[in-house]
Amino acid sequence: MNPHLAQLQPYPFEKLRALFAGVTPNPQYKEIKLSIGEPQHPTPPFIMEALAGGLKGLASYPTTQGIPALRQAIAAWNQRRYGLELNPETEILPVNGSREALFSFAQTVIDPSRGYVPLVASPNPFYQIYEGAAYLAGAEPRFLNNLPENNFAFDYDTLSPEEWARVQLFYVCSPGNPTGKVLSLDDWKTLFALSDKYGFIIASDECYSEIFFDEANPPLGGLQAAKLLGRSNERLVAFSSLSKRSNVPGMRSGFVAGDAAILKKFLLYRTYHGCAMAPPVQTASVAAWNDEAHVLDNRNQYREKFAACTPLIGEVLSTAMPDASFYLWAKVDKLARISDTEFARGLLEHYNVTVLPGSFFAREANGVNPGANFIRIALVASLSECLDASNRIRQFAQQL
Repeated sequence: MNPHLAQLQPYPFEKLRALFAGVTPNPQYKEIKLSIGEPQHPTPPFIMEALAGGLKGLASYPTTQGIPALRQAIAAWNQRRYGLELNPETEILPVNGSREALFSFAQTVIDPSRGYVPLVASPNPFYQIYEGAAYLAGAEPRFLNNLPENNFAFDYDTLSPEEWARVQLFYVCSPGNPTGKVLSLDDWKTLFALSDKYGFIIASDECYSEIFFDEANPPLGGLQAAKLLGRSNERLVAFSSLSKRSNVPGMRSGFVAGDAAILKKFLLYRTYHGCAMAPPVQTASVAAWNDEAHVLDNRNQYREKFAACTPLIGEVLSTAMPDASFYLWAKVDKLARISDTEFARGLLEHYNVTVLPGSFFAREANGVNPGANFIRIALVASLSECLDASNRIRQFAQQL
C-alpha cells in the first residue's frame, strides 16, 4: 500500500462521530445540523431542468477539457465577476468540484526529485484536503497560523527562510474556511512577492466567493488581484465551484483557471486520471454560470440569517460577521473553562444542535492550535432553524 496513507489524519467528521459516541441527544428538541458546510437552500429548478435536458449526452464519452460552451460560460462569468479576459481554450478547465481539483492539483505540480522533501504551505485552520493532498504527493504540509488577534492574517514567520525555499505549493482559501477571512489586495501583494522570491505555485481556493454580504464590495479573487497589480497569471491558479454559489453540491461542478502552462500539465494529468465531467452536468453548469438572479437570491437568504443569528450568538460567544462565507467562527472564551470539544458534545446532548469543534480544523504550529476553543457554525439550514439553533446555543452557553 502507499505508505503516505498512514500519514493521513481522520477527517473532521470522522472525529465528530467519535466525539459524539455515547451521546444521547435531548429528545425534547428536533435535531438541527450546523456542522457540515452543505448548502440546504433548494436547487434552482432551471438548473435541474437543464440537467435533465442534457441526459442525451450520456450516449457519448465526455472530453476531459469539457465542451466549448461550458468553458465559454465560465470565461464570461469571470469577465462579469472579476473583469478578467481568460482564454477558454488554454486558461480554463472544468473540474468535478473544487475538492477533487484541489487534491489532484498537488499530484500534478509537486516535484519530489529536487533532492529535498517538498513543502506545501496552507492556512491554519484549514480545509483538510490541503494536508492530504500534500502527503499523498510525497510532500510535507506546513501550517501558517491565522490568529484572531491578527485578524486571521497569515503568520509568515511560521516558516524559516530555509523552509520557504522548499515550498512548492501554497494553498490559499479566500473567503476562508472556517474564518470567513477575505484576503485584501495588500495581502495578495505580499503573497505574490513571496512566490516571486521562492518560486512556489499558488492554488487559490475560492469556493465561497459568491457568499458575501455587501453587493458593492464582493470578495477579491486571486486572478483579479494579479490583474490589479499589473501581473500575469504565472504560478497562479484559481479554483471555483457551483456548490455553494448555486446550491448544487451533488452536481460536483467547478473550474480551475489561471496559468496556461500549468493548466496544460494539469489537463495531461486529468486525462490519465479519468475525471471528465458528465455531459448532463456540463449542460446544467452552463445554465448555472450564465445566471446571476438565483445567486443574488441565495446571498439574500444568507444575509438575513447572519443578521438575525450573529447578535444572538454574540451575546454569549466571541463572534462577529465574517467577511464572507456562510460560517460563524465563534470562540467559547466568554464561558467557564470548557473546550471546543466539550462545548460541541454538551450542545448536542442537551439541545440537539450539531456544530464542529474548531480544533478539528487546525494543527499545532509554533506551540499553538489556532482552532482550539472555537466552534464552526454553518448557517446553512432555514432561517427558522438557524434562529432556533442560535437560541439553543445561547441558552446552553448561559447555563455554563
